[in-house]
Amino acid sequence: MTEIRFYHLQKQTLDQALPLILEKALENGFRALVRMVDDKEVERMNEHLWTYRPHSFLPHSTEKESAKNKSAPEDQPVWITAQNDNPNNADLLVLTQNQTEDDLSGYKLCCEMLDGRHQESIEAARARWKNYQDQGHEVTYWHQSENGAWEKKA
Repeated sequence: MTEIRFYHLQKQTLDQALPLILEKALENGFRALVRMVDDKEVERMNEHLWTYRPHSFLPHSTEKESAKNKSAPEDQPVWITAQNDNPNNADLLVLTQNQTEDDLSGYKLCCEMLDGRHQESIEAARARWKNYQDQGHEVTYWHQSENGAWEKKA
């Protein structure tokens, strides 16, 4: 079964939290797939990951970037997409913007980035939590402390 983590974004935005989670994932040997809502968001996040912090490098690509640079998706440790695919053979799936995945069997870990400012997102996440538990997945909830560190709450 896949481990599922819900990261409740309250102190940081997705743009602030995602690079840090991806850095940690790469340090721990994961290959990551980030699922965005549409191609416009894919391109926005792609640009953001190149510039989110001076003097840092987070290796990643998209379908558009890969075609332009003639690089193979499977060579990318982080792949950003709006498609329901896994071209870089990721073992970590990061779901953003209420994206879902019906088949988690190919992933060791799934991180749901939950925007705590939208009640609809919270309600949808509660339904997914229950569904994941019913399927037998290990589900945990992560909350940000006052200083912004992630703490496991459930």
